[in-house]
Amino acid sequence: MPLAAADPKSVLRRQALDRRRDVDPATRAALSARLAAVGLAWAERWRPRIVAAFSSIRDEPYTGPLLAGLQAHGFATALPAAAARSTPLVFRLWRTGEPLIRGPLGAPEPTEAAAAVDPDLLFVPLSAFDRRGHRLGYGAGHYDRALKLLRAGGPIRAVGVAYAASEVDRIPDEPHDERLDFILTEREWIDARGRG
Repeated sequence: MPLAAADPKSVLRRQALDRRRDVDPATRAALSARLAAVGLAWAERWRPRIVAAFSSIRDEPYTGPLLAGLQAHGFATALPAAAARSTPLVFRLWRTGEPLIRGPLGAPEPTEAAAAVDPDLLFVPLSAFDRRGHRLGYGAGHYDRALKLLRAGGPIRAVGVAYAASEVDRIPDEPHDERLDFILTEREWIDARGRG
């Protein structure tokens, strides 16, 4: 398919994933440390019932220190589990050291024995973002569906976690897309609420 005829989201995703792959080790370490510190600080401020993060795959920012810090400070933590390509994620309680299995999309996730929960603070992976809070994932729509369901049940906060290199001017958005409230990069905390 010629590039001009390609889906704009697919083109942006591919370009953003190429940039993310090229992020240097020092920047990766800086974002992981910043995520652990800032993520914990905001959790202590907001006092969520359950905090969900993600099991890092491919070149995603590393969430291990964030999860360990949250657990050390008494927060209940959860990880997503994917059932099938066109379904919302299920979030299951998980603590460091508990078993993980490889899910259908290749990400480590808790076993079905772990309790399903509805987190009210979520740290969300992405391949690209804009300052309006729109994000691109891997194209399956799991997070859009999950965020929509969670928001229907009450207030939540969704924080995108990304390298600054993942920022684009504008993500083409569609009615089913769920926006992030905030984005954390190695450089800044972006408040995307009210940015149209």
